[in-house]
Amino acid sequence: MKPLVLILSILFAFSALNAQQAVWQPSSGHAQIPIWPGAIPDARPAKGPEKSVAVTNELVAGKPWIEVENVSRPTMTVYSPSGTNTGAAVVVFPGGGYEILAIDLEGSEVCDWLTSKGITCVLLKYRVPAPRSSPYFGAYPQSPIALEDAQRTLGLIRLHAAEWHIDPHKIGVLGFSAGGSLVAEISNHFAERLYKPVDAADKESCRPDFAVALYPGHLAMGNKPLNLNPDIRAHITAQTPPTFLLQAEDDHVDNVNDSLVYYIGLKNAGVPVEMHLYAHGGHAFGMRPTKFPITHWPALVETWLQTIGMIAPQS
Repeated sequence: MKPLVLILSILFAFSALNAQQAVWQPSSGHAQIPIWPGAIPDARPAKGPEKSVAVTNELVAGKPWIEVENVSRPTMTVYSPSGTNTGAAVVVFPGGGYEILAIDLEGSEVCDWLTSKGITCVLLKYRVPAPRSSPYFGAYPQSPIALEDAQRTLGLIRLHAAEWHIDPHKIGVLGFSAGGSLVAEISNHFAERLYKPVDAADKESCRPDFAVALYPGHLAMGNKPLNLNPDIRAHITAQTPPTFLLQAEDDHVDNVNDSLVYYIGLKNAGVPVEMHLYAHGGHAFGMRPTKFPITHWPALVETWLQTIGMIAPQS
């Protein structure tokens, strides 16, 4: 190989490696805000440095997506509406099996949709630092860290509601897959913090005013698929927020039973719940439109938010 070609090849490989190892950054004009001002509760060592990776071998709607790995220092990014502001806000929990975060497919792309509807979006990059073999991997109560991050973020938003032009009584959560299970967790574990209070944000309520769980996981028991996760079941009350559920029957990652058992649990407790099941659509489609009707779910959520009084009907 000629020297010049060799040098260019090395530089190209080095650049590609750097691009792959880069820490995710939001779009221009937005900044990540650390949610913990000092020591992070229940901090766990990550299996490596945080990095973002373009996933090109599992395209969604014909396009790659970005996963963030080894998150041990959680952040939130606030996306404010550029036009009319409804006063409503949504905290978005990307999915990724509590191992990675699908930060654009189930995160920033969702924020673009919400802000176009006059809704403030807060994208939470919650902690996913542990390998699957770790005892701290997964959903609460096996691991408290993602739920701690969610509780902290809801309190921070209410503390800054006036500054961010948010109605403190119109703050909801929306999550996909593992993020959908985090939606259920924060919907039912808000009476007290899992961590020692840090500041004034932790004196604010961390109860969501509404909840949207899209192809959620970790809700049905693996060995008893029609039984609701006992930790969730034990905490559902009439104070659990109104909930919207959506899943495909051919979802082979998180079974449709996850939505079914949670729906039944909410209904039995008198919680207003709306559920949409589709025959086809699979898993992890985010909000990218495909040939399957399920991918037009954003319109259903908009109508539901109008129905429960979180946003006004559009003229």
